[in-house]
Amino acid sequence: MAQVGKGKLNYRCPSCFMRDLDIDMFYDKDKDEFYCIRCQYRGDEKDVLEKNEMVRFRYKAMLKRFTNFDL
Repeated sequence: MAQVGKGKLNYRCPSCFMRDLDIDMFYDKDKDEFYCIRCQYRGDEKDVLEKNEMVRFRYKAMLKRFTNFDL
């Protein structure tokens, strides 16, 4: 998704991303926090990055080719 506006880099909303929605977050300079207009998630940069890392485990093996299916 394209960068919305100028200023700090926008991040993907972790709450929406958990539901497979690719929604950019907006940055509020006055409150120094990011927010999502779709789900009302708010958080500072550290919180957003931590939650986005938790979501990434879903796609950890996306590029790995599985050839052995023996359990």
